[in-house]
Amino acid sequence: MAVRLLVIGSGGREHTLAWKLAQSPHIQQVLVAPGNAGTANCGKISNSEVSVSNHSILAQFCKEHSVGLVVVGPEVPLAAGMVDDLQAAGVPCFGPSAKAAQLEASKSFSKAFMDRHGIPTANWCSFTDPQEACSYIRTASFPALVVKASGLAAGKGVIVAKDQEEACQAVLDIMKDKTFGSAGETVVVEELLEGEEVSCLCFSDGCSVSPMPPAQDHKRLQDGDLGPNTGGMGAYCPTPQVSQELLQQIRETVLQKTVDGMKEEGTPYVGVLYAGLMLTKQGLKVLEFNCRFGDPECQVLMPLLKSDLYEVLQSTLEGKLASSPPEWHQDRSAVTVVMASPGYPGSYKKGVAITGLSQVEETGVQVFHAGTSLKEGGVVSSGGRVLTVTAVRSSLEMALHAANRGVAAVGFPGAVYRRDIGHRGIAHLTQHRGLTYKDSGVDIAAGNRLVDMIKPFAKATSRSGCNAELGGFAGLFDLKAAGFIDPILVSGTDGVGTKLTIAQACQQHSTLGQDLVAMCVNDVLAQGAEPLFFLDYFSCGRLDVGVASAVIRGVAEACGLAGCALLGGETAEMPGVYGPGEYDLAGFCVGAVERGALLPRLGDICEGDLLIGVASSGVHSNGFSLVRKVLERAGVTYSSPAPFGKPGQTVGEVLLTPTKIYSRLLLPILRSGAIKAYAHITGGGLLENIPRVLPQELSVDLDASRWIIPPVFSWLQEEGGLCEEEMGRTFNCGLGAVLVVAFPDAQSVLRKLQAHEDAWIVGSLAHKQPGAEPVVIRNLKHSLRLGPSPCVVDLGPMQNGASQGDSSSTVPRKRTRVGVLISGTVYCVSGTNLQALMEQTKRTSSSAEIVVVISNQPGVLGLKRASLAGIQTRVVDHKLYGSRAEFDGTIDRVLEEFDVEVVCLAGFMRILTGSFVKKWNGKLLNIHPSLLPSFKGVNAQKQALQAGARVSGCTVHFVAEEVDAGAIIAQEAVPVLMNDTEESLSDRIREAEHRAFPAALELVAGGGVRLGDDGRIIWNPNAQG
Repeated sequence: MAVRLLVIGSGGREHTLAWKLAQSPHIQQVLVAPGNAGTANCGKISNSEVSVSNHSILAQFCKEHSVGLVVVGPEVPLAAGMVDDLQAAGVPCFGPSAKAAQLEASKSFSKAFMDRHGIPTANWCSFTDPQEACSYIRTASFPALVVKASGLAAGKGVIVAKDQEEACQAVLDIMKDKTFGSAGETVVVEELLEGEEVSCLCFSDGCSVSPMPPAQDHKRLQDGDLGPNTGGMGAYCPTPQVSQELLQQIRETVLQKTVDGMKEEGTPYVGVLYAGLMLTKQGLKVLEFNCRFGDPECQVLMPLLKSDLYEVLQSTLEGKLASSPPEWHQDRSAVTVVMASPGYPGSYKKGVAITGLSQVEETGVQVFHAGTSLKEGGVVSSGGRVLTVTAVRSSLEMALHAANRGVAAVGFPGAVYRRDIGHRGIAHLTQHRGLTYKDSGVDIAAGNRLVDMIKPFAKATSRSGCNAELGGFAGLFDLKAAGFIDPILVSGTDGVGTKLTIAQACQQHSTLGQDLVAMCVNDVLAQGAEPLFFLDYFSCGRLDVGVASAVIRGVAEACGLAGCALLGGETAEMPGVYGPGEYDLAGFCVGAVERGALLPRLGDICEGDLLIGVASSGVHSNGFSLVRKVLERAGVTYSSPAPFGKPGQTVGEVLLTPTKIYSRLLLPILRSGAIKAYAHITGGGLLENIPRVLPQELSVDLDASRWIIPPVFSWLQEEGGLCEEEMGRTFNCGLGAVLVVAFPDAQSVLRKLQAHEDAWIVGSLAHKQPGAEPVVIRNLKHSLRLGPSPCVVDLGPMQNGASQGDSSSTVPRKRTRVGVLISGTVYCVSGTNLQALMEQTKRTSSSAEIVVVISNQPGVLGLKRASLAGIQTRVVDHKLYGSRAEFDGTIDRVLEEFDVEVVCLAGFMRILTGSFVKKWNGKLLNIHPSLLPSFKGVNAQKQALQAGARVSGCTVHFVAEEVDAGAIIAQEAVPVLMNDTEESLSDRIREAEHRAFPAALELVAGGGVRLGDDGRIIWNPNAQG
């Protein structure tokens, strides 16, 4: 008969036990109390809210719900007698009794027990008086530098001091300041042992023991065993340092001796016994006993257990271990890496959203939850140690690399984790074989894997002139095939500066590629050149394929946004040059411009020309050394809620907003000849970059009140106490590009820019007086203090900084930014919904503007129509992505790049994931060819004809997770004629769609309709439009 189990606990250990137990065919259901997000409704596994502190209530619950076995995970309920109480009530329970659990619950009991039974351990003494303890520390004949709280302290009650003074301070902290509460009423002072520390666990049925493979925990927070002690930052198994002969010695002299001693003293030990050992030059010695599975050791042991865990537990309880020992997978290694909250083991923030977990597990890596919970359908952090990412592979090194790749793929901003779990085991293995290039820190196989991973990304950037195939010695580009007649080549190279440091600290690598491409492409544009191809350089101390592929994938996607090909690159692994987790980036872009179109046209630039500023996305990629200094001064961390940016964003997320790429926006305007010069506002800010494209006899007069300054700059200026000159010389202050245009051309250029991007007339050129500054920025301090405010779209022509005309005082209403998703066809049809939407938004009365059209297929007609209308286009080819979530994530990033507020699905033939739909809830519109709720799904016209319907039509609705089930915005009826065919009815419904879809978009964009929290339509009769 199938059994229902109850696992007690809420950490990574308990998730692992539930995961392993659920694999047993004997198990019907595994309840976990209280559990976490990972154990909530996962197959056979679900959480229970039963009280675990009241053992009587717990026993009654088990009887009422036919629980066949309770498995206790943590040490506290074991020490509190949970096993005793449940077994007394007739409920089977796995774990030692409270008396047996003293081996962990009281370190003074444990040490005395080891002395009584001749089990090797360090010299020690216990104390209830802090002064006596300090006297012992100062007078002991051995280094008495290990101070332990005798009671339970969640695995953190051990201080390894560097000297006697620090050891005495630890005694005072524990006993007087109550650092570990009542657990420190007695302290144990031990001899400091030197050697290799390992964890040896076993199952014990009270008489015999069955050892598990030896494991090694990593207590220190940081790589290289640095930083404070923690509950454990990762583990690996088996440890090559423990030979079979040594494991047998441990079994006989420690594990079996302990079980025999407990039986001899009338306290049979049944459960899991954990011995923490130090392998010293004088032999092995026991550091401590635990009375349960270790955490995170459990996360590497259970994946290696070949036997059915439920059967093993039953054999243990029935005293049959000797005849039925568990089997373990041979020639396999497991590594688990703990991802902790920023600030751990100190104070930390809870409620941080975690994403990407299902995609990680698709790679064959298991994620066990610890401090997580569910909030609004998503996973958020709720503890210090949050996740454990576990990989099992044929070698220790491969398991470590797989686990690290899994960690890199988890979306957990600011997560703290180690990258060197198992380093001692790997070092031990390398001592016993000949050296290889990999031993020096260069992993050729990892480099080859990386190339294989990024080839499809580069291939997707192919354009006329090259096919972007990686793997050759050099890349080729055919200028003739690209359509050039008399070209001049233009090159630019750059990096992303110390913005890298923030990305590495936040473990957010995917946006850096756009920063890199933007910095190079925007520089090439300053010469009027079209970016043709791009090369990247990625250097690191040790290649993490997951991190590197995320970065280079970002480069490839940015090349797609810029219209250039990712033609090649270099990945350099340089051990000793970079620290763990560090890497650097550089890029190189080549563009071309016809000889007669070179910029700047210095001979044409003259006094009275106007300056048009194009909005930046924020800090872009310059000035981050100063940004980090301001953050340090303000006491703000990257995981802190941002005092600037959108609600819910962290400081790190806002600062990592990628740099805007201006090539597709500006190239058509540059080719028109209306632009005399273009300055990329990069390092040096507004003060130093604009003069680079001007004749020396001219000066710049800017008025900061004429453009929107993002809030991040106002905050930086205030918190850093930065003067106006420092702001203007370091940051772009909201302008990513500045164009020089003649007075008569200014309005035409401005209108073209504003169709796709925020832009303003921000200043003018004047004759430079002797000794005058080349750039003057008026009203900067005042505008920074006021922060962002609605700016006029057209401030009127400027002459020497003065506005002319009364029209400049009018403030036009803001138009809602719309993105349209299409699949489309490569042939022409008579009218499309995209065309209807474009024609509507061209009207001056429209409340909407289409800022980008995205297709999942290249070369379709809709893209051509959008380009001809001056609308930015992007291709996100679904065939290049391994999962729907990856594909949707890329579309989401493009929409965010264009600050899209409403998304229209106009013939988009891909099913969107639930997470995408949730994110865009109330902002995602679709049209269906029937009067919903009738005739949902495909072949709606055929369904209507078969049903004998006399009227059909179309429906525009908000998209919900269920197909064609969202709230209805607009409908138009179409009568079904007697002689209608599916084709003729479809034609007439399509005509109705071309009227209904634009009308519905206007309702949403103008604020006339919105989606309420209950999923119903809310009407606003006073809305604009």
